[in-house]
Parts: sequence; structure tokens; C-alpha cells
Amino acid sequence: MNNAKMWLVVKPTVGVPLFLSAVAVGSFAVHVAVLSNTTWVSDFLSGQELGAGSESAALMPADAGNVANASYVVPSADGTSQVTIIMSDGTPVKAILQQPDVHASITQ
Repeated sequence: MNNAKMWLVVKPTVGVPLFLSAVAVGSFAVHVAVLSNTTWVSDFLSGQELGAGSESAALMPADAGNVANASYVVPSADGTSQVTIIMSDGTPVKAILQQPDVHASITQ
């Protein structure tokens, strides 16, 4: 143990529980911060689909002007993805994203 002399100053019966308590308090503080500062964690824990809650309203600021918002992406079996975009006036628009054609040659 490279910090063996520390136990000459602090008793192990005090130091070990104090260290473990500090780790537990720090872990609890991180979990509280994640739960209070994100919207997707509560949706995930309650079993809701991502983007189903008030998340789209939280992502768009009040003074957004004419900014579009992508609410969710649905991948399909053929390699494309379908994106639903909510425009600034509230109308949903669907876009299909396709993978670019990759032309590669393998030389051996």
C-alpha cells in the first residue's frame, strides 16, 4: 500500500467509513443533478417513448423565430432513417435520410 503512513494519522476505523460516506454522497449528488437537469431520464424511467413528453417544447426556446426542431428518428430495415421535423409553426414534416453510396475497392 503506497499510502500506508496515512493510517498513522487517521485511524482506519474512522478513515474507511469517512471515505465510503464521501463516495456515497458524491454519487447521490451526481444522480440528483442528472435527474433534475435532464428531461429524457424521467421519460425513460417512466417507460415513455423518447420525444413523447414535453421535451419538444423544452427544446424550442420562446424566441426561436422560424427554427425547425427534429423530434425523433425512426430507422428502417433498408438502411434509411425517417425523421419527423416540427416546423416553427407547429406543422410536422417527414424527411427520409439515406446512406450515401460508398464506392470502395479492396486490393490485396
